[in-house]
Amino acid sequence: MTTRLRVLDDGAWISVNDSREVRVSELWRVDAPDLCECALADLVVENFQSVGVDASTVEARVYGQCIACGATGTTGWIPLGRVRGGEFVEFDRSAVRRVRR
Repeated sequence: MTTRLRVLDDGAWISVNDSREVRVSELWRVDAPDLCECALADLVVENFQSVGVDASTVEARVYGQCIACGATGTTGWIPLGRVRGGEFVEFDRSAVRRVRR
């Protein structure tokens, strides 16, 4: 089964199968040592740079700012959710998101 992934509205949304699923302006707890020196970054998501899929996992590279230290930058690939039975299921928004290494 084919899954359509797109970044919409100049990086403001991620669309999965023509449905807007993930948006910017959210605060994510991220384990992203390449972004800043915080043990866990409190990242304000400002823009989706790209979206992709690894097996059934939907991932994105995100530009944002850590509100704890002020660092800005683009993350590595961060898992956002999975495609199951043709439907997108987002990971728990309160969970720590880890950059794929």
